[in-house]
Amino acid sequence: MAGHRVFSMSVASVYPLYVQKVERKGRTQAEVDEVIRWLTGYDDAGLRRVLDDEVDYATFFERAPHLNPNAALITGLICGIRVEEIEDPLMQKIRWLDKLVDEVARGKKMSSILRGSAAS
Repeated sequence: MAGHRVFSMSVASVYPLYVQKVERKGRTQAEVDEVIRWLTGYDDAGLRRVLDDEVDYATFFERAPHLNPNAALITGLICGIRVEEIEDPLMQKIRWLDKLVDEVARGKKMSSILRGSAAS
């Protein structure tokens, strides 16, 4: 699991970039929060806490209350790599999150982004 620099990056350092990406496309921070909650099971307070505490991605996913069982339905390309073919479990979770944010920015319907289920 060692070696990937992104594992030790704080989620708080990337979160504003996620928000900027979707806002440039007319979407909202609330939608970013919704996909994060859906994927990880964090509630609003838990998400704010991990952002305030500047936890790294490894800790963020390790402490995630409940990874959504439909996360395996997330497929497609991120950075030229198929997310469903990523072998490292932590890297796959990070790329799943990237893919969800990308889908928000591209204007997909939330019901489609959340793979037909509501956010936790």
